[in-house]
Amino acid sequence: MADTIALVTGANKGIGREISRQLAAKGILVLMGARDRERGEKAVADLRAQRLPVEFIQIDVTSDASVDQAAAEVGRRHDRLDVLVNNAGIALDWCPASELTPEAFQKTFETNVFGAFRVTKAMLPLLKRSKHGRIVNVSSGLGSLTRNAAPDGGLTIRNQLLAYCSSKAALNMITIHFAKELQSSGIKVNSANPGYTATDMNQHRGTKTVEQGAATPVRLATLPDDGPTAGVFSDEGAEPW
Repeated sequence: MADTIALVTGANKGIGREISRQLAAKGILVLMGARDRERGEKAVADLRAQRLPVEFIQIDVTSDASVDQAAAEVGRRHDRLDVLVNNAGIALDWCPASELTPEAFQKTFETNVFGAFRVTKAMLPLLKRSKHGRIVNVSSGLGSLTRNAAPDGGLTIRNQLLAYCSSKAALNMITIHFAKELQSSGIKVNSANPGYTATDMNQHRGTKTVEQGAATPVRLATLPDDGPTAGVFSDEGAEPW
């Protein structure tokens, strides 16, 4: 059995795939979670061709049944989970708040907020069997209330992404509450701000590579026992809520 077992959601492409690659390069067995089986299995095959320890697991974070089935499968294969990276996320709203549709708002929260909550809840029994449990929620600097409220510190893009920004703010609150509840169990829960990374989500307009964007989530996933919990971090250190 592998010394460390990690599950990464949304792992078939972008930051999720790179997080999986970097964790596997450290000798961690990575369960690469994806909704689309064909794409997920292709991503696994690509990393296995590099002789990296990865497995595919099908998971749709918006479906209770799918998440429960994935948790059961992780338990059947490995009987525990050491690291959970809630990476799956979407951004549907590239418009002012007044033009955002309720459908897009709801769909964004279903993946970015309820999806992460759903997966965390389902995987908790397995994480509690770990001696060094870690949960990383891939958030965004766009979810910072401090930065969004600053009159001179916001980016124009913030004014076009109400659903995405508020979903990441909600994800940060999930981080805080689970971190406080699980502190006595030794499970560390943190939010990661990967920075403006070039992915499909932003039509590859980001200024950071996926290798750079994955660095902070990977660091938080492999924190030592004296590492922090209940925080949001970027490559530069602690970030404002």
